Amino acid sequence: MGSPSCLRASSPLLVGLGFLIAIIALLSQLYLRQPLPPRLWSVEELALYNGTDEKLPILLGIVGSVFDVTKGRSHYGPGGGYHHFSGRDASRAFISGNFSGNGLTDSLHGLSSTEVNSVVDWRKFYRERYRYVGKLVGRYYDTEGNPTKYLKGIEAKAKRGAQLLEKQKIEEAKIPSCNSKWSQQEGGEVWCDTGYPRLVKRPVDIALTGKISQRCACFKEEELGQPGLEVYKGCDYLSKSCSV
Repeated sequence: MGSPSCLRASSPLLVGLGFLIAIIALLSQLYLRQPLPPRLWSVEELALYNGTDEKLPILLGIVGSVFDVTKGRSHYGPGGGYHHFSGRDASRAFISGNFSGNGLTDSLHGLSSTEVNSVVDWRKFYRERYRYVGKLVGRYYDTEGNPTKYLKGIEAKAKRGAQLLEKQKIEEAKIPSCNSKWSQQEGGEVWCDTGYPRLVKRPVDIALTGKISQRCACFKEEELGQPGLEVYKGCDYLSKSCSV
């Protein structure tokens, strides 16, 4: 056992060593917290940043763009409501709502132009709220970071979808929509302050979704004879309010 004088001599050394270790640990933490510079990512690399390792940032991909969502750890970390997006590009799930198995894919094949536009809008959302950290090599970007033909096609389809939505908005503004309300106790009701409620087809939907839907619009009495207008079932011809 060393003498008291030896212990006193070694104390400054021990203190200095402890201080050095603390500084190294602090620098290591600061290094890990440094913002990631934008770069190319592989699928395998991105998978490591899924929030399960607290020392690493949490990343997600959408339409081939990679974002740091660490500040939303409570949502994107394990147990969070959006954890299924972390560490991968699951672009399709943003519109399909399928968060398991084959639903967590970056393929947008078969989606309508309006659905593709919605996914691209989600990418815009992440650009505005989270930090962009690069591109995911694969479906949307090649090994040199250049856009693939697939990405160019997706962006063109999204642009068409946005144009069709704007056209539909302009067309429908010409004929006012019905007022509506619904409650579990009383059911639904549509009504017009001016005019009479009619179901009318939304032809632009064919290009947007491949299907035709209907909306409730208000027409003047002299307009009710035009083709394509449908009276609500059980509603009088000149009723301003209909149960649905």
